[in-house]
Amino acid sequence: MRIRFKPWARPELEASEFYRDNPEELKGEWIEEFKNKENPIHLELGCGKGQFISKLAVQNPEINYIAIDLVDAMLGLAKRNIEQIYKEANREVDNVILTRFDIERILLILAKKDNIKRIYINFCNPWPKGKHRKKRLTHTRQLEKYKQFLSDDGEIYFKTDDDDLFNASITYFEESGFKILAKTYDLHSEPIWENNIETEHEKMFTEQGIKIKALIAKL
Repeated sequence: MRIRFKPWARPELEASEFYRDNPEELKGEWIEEFKNKENPIHLELGCGKGQFISKLAVQNPEINYIAIDLVDAMLGLAKRNIEQIYKEANREVDNVILTRFDIERILLILAKKDNIKRIYINFCNPWPKGKHRKKRLTHTRQLEKYKQFLSDDGEIYFKTDDDDLFNASITYFEESGFKILAKTYDLHSEPIWENNIETEHEKMFTEQGIKIKALIAKL
C-alpha cells in the first residue's frame, strides 16, 4: 500500500514508549522489552495502519505482540490507532511493540531464543510476476527464515484476497515442512478461527464481493 509522507510520524515514533528503533540490538532479547515477561510473543509481519494489531492486542492482554512494517508513515498511523483503541479500553499500551524493519532481512532481528509462538500475515503483496515471487512473505525462502525463530510448535495465520498467491502459498508451506491445520477459500462463510478481526483491506475486498482465503499452518 502506498501512503503519503507524514512528517509527524518519525518524531512521534521516536517519542513513543512502545516503538523500538533498534531491533537488531534486541535479537534474542525481545521478551525483556515487555512488562509481563511470562507472556508468549506473537508477531505481525506488515502491520500497515495497525487496525488489526490494535484490536487483537487489546483483546488479548495475556499475549505480547511485535508488529513490523517498513514505512514510517504506516507505523505512525499504527501508533495512533493503537493509542486510540487502548484509550477506549481504559488501558495503557503494555503488550505491543512496533518496529521498523525490512521483513526480507528478518533474521537480523529475531532468533530461536525469542520463541515466537505465532505469526500473522495479512494481505501481503502478492508479487504476481514470476521474477518477483521470491519476495512473497509466504514464499518458501521466507518460510525457511521464519522457522529459525518460531517456537517448535509455532503457527502461521495467513489471509489474502489473491487466489494465485493462496494456492501457491499452500505449496510453499508444504515444501517448507509446515502442516496445514485448516484452510478455507471463504473465511467469512467458513471460519477457521474464532473472532476474526477484519483488516482495512479485508473490508474493502469483501465489499467488492471478493472472498477471503485463509489458512493456519504449524511446524
